[in-house]
Amino acid sequence: MIPEKPDLTITDTGETVLAEKTKRETDEKCPQCGAVLTFDPGSGGMHCGYCDYRRDVASDEQSVAELSFDSAEHRDSIDWGAEKKQIICKSCGAASIYDQLDIANECPFCGSNQVMQEKGADSLAPNAVAPFQVSAKQAETLFADWIKRQLFAPSKAKRQAKADRFNGLYLPYWTFDSDTFSTYTARYGIDRRVRQKDGTYRTETTWRNTSGTFDYFVDDVTVLASSRHSTHSLKGIEPFDFQSLKPYRPEYLAGFVSERYSVGIDDAWPLAKDQIARVLDGAISHQIRANYRADRVSNLRFDTTFSNRTYKYALLPLWMSSFSYQQKIYEFLVNGQTGKVSGKVPISVIRVIIAVLLGLALLAVVLYFANDGGLRF
Repeated sequence: MIPEKPDLTITDTGETVLAEKTKRETDEKCPQCGAVLTFDPGSGGMHCGYCDYRRDVASDEQSVAELSFDSAEHRDSIDWGAEKKQIICKSCGAASIYDQLDIANECPFCGSNQVMQEKGADSLAPNAVAPFQVSAKQAETLFADWIKRQLFAPSKAKRQAKADRFNGLYLPYWTFDSDTFSTYTARYGIDRRVRQKDGTYRTETTWRNTSGTFDYFVDDVTVLASSRHSTHSLKGIEPFDFQSLKPYRPEYLAGFVSERYSVGIDDAWPLAKDQIARVLDGAISHQIRANYRADRVSNLRFDTTFSNRTYKYALLPLWMSSFSYQQKIYEFLVNGQTGKVSGKVPISVIRVIIAVLLGLALLAVVLYFANDGGLRF
């Protein structure tokens, strides 16, 4: 018999990281056959893959809390580096090594869910999670449909591409809300058409200066909280639905890999401010056009102060996989909420050349009819 041990122990720090309650919630055994229960995206509950036993995830019916940005205790980014932790599995007694970034994985020896302490001594705990709504099987179907629609992919690749094992992963994100107050200066232009001597018209613009103030509430500005992954590669599967966030419960992580943040809120906030500035630029320009019935806005300058800043630390779901074609690996992602697929595919040079030639031919036809049947450039 395996002796009783702490649920999960980090031997390099001596810190017990998972309480009995989390163990019961995330490594629960099926009451019918004893297999490990995992979270099922289809039903939104816990599921046994062996005997099909199911149960709901307990819900407290509460919405996700907005947390005070200024009151956050641990604000810095964390360089986890190559630091590791050793976890003792209570189910089989085996010792496994994980990255410090991991907060959910599975025991490679017995398959037990290993959901570790979500909050470290110097880090914040997630307070929100977007549970998987797309299953691995659905992700495979979505991938097959997606690659068939890739115009420049070789036909052979479309027929033969088979996704490798899908890995479900929760990535950490920050979301920020804030009231903003901006003072601005700008020029706005009002167009008018002027008839010329030859009967044609040209546009003249009268420019005037303006200034003012602008109040705006920004909601759910999101910043990737991981330094492991490229923001550019994830853009293809965005957006995520932040309206469906649920208060964090470790059951949602059971059966998936989950990563804790490495980019702290103080380093994430400037990235959020850049996004907010682009939003405010468009919103202020829209207000100026509306106020003066203007056609154009230029030289917009504004200074913004922020108040009532809040944040959420959310875990968002995605599927990662790859396929091989002509001895080369192509990785792709599937949004675990919406099913949106993005990634790289092999390119057929012949298809690209044909598309370019067809485009040039179409342009020539358009120019021909635009010039009354004569090609005059």
